[in-house]
Amino acid sequence: MKKLHKFILTSFLGPFCLTFFIVIFLLLMQFLWKYIDDLVGKGLEFHVIAELLLYTSASLVPMAIPLAVLLASLMTLGSLGENYELTALKAAGISLQRIMRPLLIFSFLIAVMAFLFANYVLPVTNLKMRSLLYDIQQQRPELQIREGVFYNGIENYSIYIGKKDYRTNLLKNIKIYDHSNGRGNIGVTLADSGYMRITSDKKYLLVTLYSGFQYKDVVRDRQSLSKPNTYPFQRDKFDEEINYIELSGFGLVRTDEELFKQHYQMLNLGQLKYYYDSLYNEVEVRSNNLKNTLLTATLFQNRPWRIANKEITDSTLKGKILTTNFDSAFSALDYHSRISNISSALSSARDSKSYITSSFMNNEETIRGARKYQIEWQRKFTLAIACFIFFFIGAPLGAIIRKGGLGMPVVVSVGFFVLYYVISISGEKFAREGVLSPFYGMWLSAFILLPLGVFLTYKATTDSAILNFDTYANFFKRMGIILKNRKEKTKAARNENPSTVY
Repeated sequence: MKKLHKFILTSFLGPFCLTFFIVIFLLLMQFLWKYIDDLVGKGLEFHVIAELLLYTSASLVPMAIPLAVLLASLMTLGSLGENYELTALKAAGISLQRIMRPLLIFSFLIAVMAFLFANYVLPVTNLKMRSLLYDIQQQRPELQIREGVFYNGIENYSIYIGKKDYRTNLLKNIKIYDHSNGRGNIGVTLADSGYMRITSDKKYLLVTLYSGFQYKDVVRDRQSLSKPNTYPFQRDKFDEEINYIELSGFGLVRTDEELFKQHYQMLNLGQLKYYYDSLYNEVEVRSNNLKNTLLTATLFQNRPWRIANKEITDSTLKGKILTTNFDSAFSALDYHSRISNISSALSSARDSKSYITSSFMNNEETIRGARKYQIEWQRKFTLAIACFIFFFIGAPLGAIIRKGGLGMPVVVSVGFFVLYYVISISGEKFAREGVLSPFYGMWLSAFILLPLGVFLTYKATTDSAILNFDTYANFFKRMGIILKNRKEKTKAARNENPSTVY
């Protein structure tokens, strides 16, 4: 490897790794902010949270890589231009294309790795992240009983606490309504004070009560049914009582990942093609069934043929095309037959319309689902191409702007990335709604930004100052000086000839 190539790659790798992990961190914070309510207060263990963050970070890589390529290439070429190293290289006879060549090859490798990651790694991480997040969302929160409010978070129990001492965890004025027998509110426990804590295995709530009463309605047996006006009742007094209440649903239960495997974000290219081909075949089968049903059950449902309410029995007419004047045939019917045939035709038309509408809606829903698989299939390629396009935008921009660091490059990179993201989201929405095909919808951003990259590369090659802000600053400074000199000349001329009107 030549020293120049090594120098360029070394200058690129540092900003690329830095910006990649910064973007991952920012996107991960956005994820935590979005799902903070599902994670807080559930007593999750550290390894569960770490596993979720790991899978989420991997799922954010497709969004982080293009932005990192854009920002790193802009910073690298911008830093070279700001330190006049780019000027020195051009003065030595080295063209901008040759300077960008090692970065171009490296960006191509990044694009290939991004495609492989999106096809083989991303479906697995999406599957594990989505299933784990679903399990966390289904997990019930930790036991949090507040003062003066009935807590119904434990199945079959309703608990009331009058006052809580936060220093000693002593609870006062405790009421526990037991509905576990499935017969309604027939058992209640009242206690002056007590303690509650969850066992170490989080399977039971240990309740220790002091100085209380337990009231319970006794369910009458068959012998007591002879006395319908009697209602047995049991009351127990205790100085200390220890109860174990089972906590169902408070632990994290892992769902079988097979339930999520058919989702389009959890599939690779081959699986995506199989599913959307299957869906389109299903639509074709439904359409053929609809056509056959309409032909056999609606249009030609009466066999043998009847003309003027007479069956055709002549063997010479069978198998031949029959023509008749339907107006004459209808006029030949009596009044009641006409009414009957009209009612039958209307009923058949309404049934056919309802069947066609439902079939059309089912086919539309199936086609919408098939589009999602096609969109995801195209996305795996657009990710790799986006890395390539952003390099052709960032590198020429850096050579034109000639500003390194995290100031101007960050502003420009975020602006272009937001533009790319808005166009991508719009194209994907058009593809989902059927306005554009999945191919054109997903490649819309590439069709718009690729010519921009070619234009910027041409401008950087010709040393254009189109985006050099120093050039514009110097232009406005010169304009200010010209206007100032003209104003001074006008003032001097006015002082020499006060009677002259200007």
